[in-house]
Amino acid sequence: MMTENHIDSITRELFENLRFTEEPRGLYDPLRYMMEIGGKRIRPRLCLLAYSLYKDRFDESILSPAAAIEVFHSFTLIHDDIMDKADVRRGVPTVHRRWNDNTAILSGDVMSIESYRLIAKAPAEVLPKALELFSKTAVEVCEGQQYDMDFEDLESVPMDDYLKMIGLKTAVLIACAAKMGALIAGASEKDCELLYRYGYDLGLAFQIADDWLDTYADPEVFGKAIGGDIVNNKKSWLMTRAFEKIGDRRGELLDAMAMPVSTEEEKEAKIAAVKAIYAELGVGEEAKMEIIRLHSQSLAHAAALNLQPESYRLLENYAQKLLGRSK
Repeated sequence: MMTENHIDSITRELFENLRFTEEPRGLYDPLRYMMEIGGKRIRPRLCLLAYSLYKDRFDESILSPAAAIEVFHSFTLIHDDIMDKADVRRGVPTVHRRWNDNTAILSGDVMSIESYRLIAKAPAEVLPKALELFSKTAVEVCEGQQYDMDFEDLESVPMDDYLKMIGLKTAVLIACAAKMGALIAGASEKDCELLYRYGYDLGLAFQIADDWLDTYADPEVFGKAIGGDIVNNKKSWLMTRAFEKIGDRRGELLDAMAMPVSTEEEKEAKIAAVKAIYAELGVGEEAKMEIIRLHSQSLAHAAALNLQPESYRLLENYAQKLLGRSK
């Protein structure tokens, strides 16, 4: 069977060798820029890993669909950055800042189309199911983004609504990656569904971990400033749980959220005030416990696959690496 190192190597080669149309450069340069600034490639890596549970070699039938999932993810990031008015992505200017909003919108559109061209290279016998899975997921990601934007106008949201939002915005694409690899490899319908559940629960845990890291991580390790969710009043897992627990002292949390953030000193004061409330309520520790619970739940789905021990360890190690910074 294939090893983690081999899967990692193939994933790197896949994106080193990925090529796009040259002209017009004003359309395709932003696309190349977005792909070159990289990321952890967690989705295509999971797609290839799931495929490797059933096959012992990679070919174009899986490499192109794995790339499609990452291209689609990058497209969503370009458009998210426009909607969020974000200036920086992965330590460099966002596409709409380096070029402009119109260019970013159009380049994002062509990335979305390119992702379908790549998915279409799936084997003919599974192509209808692959397209159905990919299209359903693409719609769900857009639905999740809309819920996220809707939440911006609300003081607080119920936890069920928050989980629904991150399930759509984050978890379904990770779940799609796992199921896509198994589907193309010819796995049974049961195994495909178990891998989908594995990816979905990991996706939930991954987003909650990101919420936790935004508040509590070491900035040197996390790679960006801490407290952005608090500064922007984002409906994170921590904020959502805090509103659930605070009871008749809700006004204290609302007052902290209303603190000004015009200067760095004001931002630091707001972050400290909200973190003090989080500490009193214990929501940081609760978030870590929820990450652990979802991690265990995802591995239960993996265990139900009845894989050989070395194959199960691939899924176990993938989950550990995905969540390792916050567990």
